[in-house]
Amino acid sequence: MTTPKPVNQFHTTRWSIVIGVGQLDSQKAKIALADLCQLYWLPLYSYLRRTGSNPADAEDIVQSFIAMLLERRDLESLSPEKGRFRSFLLASLKHYLSNLRDQQRTLKRGGSYRTISIEIEADERRLLCEPIEKETPESCFQRQWALMILDRVKSGLRTEFAAKGREEQFLKLEIYLTSDRNIPGYAEVATELGMTEAAIKMAVSRMRKRFREILREEIAQTVSSEEEIDDEIHCLISALQSR
Repeated sequence: MTTPKPVNQFHTTRWSIVIGVGQLDSQKAKIALADLCQLYWLPLYSYLRRTGSNPADAEDIVQSFIAMLLERRDLESLSPEKGRFRSFLLASLKHYLSNLRDQQRTLKRGGSYRTISIEIEADERRLLCEPIEKETPESCFQRQWALMILDRVKSGLRTEFAAKGREEQFLKLEIYLTSDRNIPGYAEVATELGMTEAAIKMAVSRMRKRFREILREEIAQTVSSEEEIDDEIHCLISALQSR
């Protein structure tokens, strides 16, 4: 007889792999951590730019900070009580910056800290387009994190639609996912797609449902328990509304 799984069992994620490094293969944990750091490049870079670092220094500090994380020998000291990766990462960066100031270190470009592939010019252009009035480094980090998560969710959803030969439909309906202002009525889009208004309404409903599912899956990769997912989604919404 098959033993039923606990109802609240939390599936293995990239962050749970990292915090479980004491029980799992350390190389696997470092790969998971590297993947997470790759995703969080822009939020980290944005935080540093808002603290006053120029683009070159911000780039170097992020690279050296990530290298430090990947080279740490104390990852096994992490525990589920460490909570969310987002919080862990920002706290670790602040500690790292404090150490840099204490040691009066000067980071030079072109060093050995090229740990991940980046497109600094695109990131800088995106950051310069964002509002900076009354924005703290912390709020900038949180907003870039939220935008990064939404970008990944939309990208995943678009891939699913494309696999079914419905990418054009996704592009027409995408606006209904996160916007409730200045959007066309269903009748207009129905005409463009050659569908009925009722069919469009149903398609949007299903798209939103799948969007929420993918969002939860994405958030789950960076928390240590099922209970934290809803809290993170609330933080994501708050970060976007604080603009």
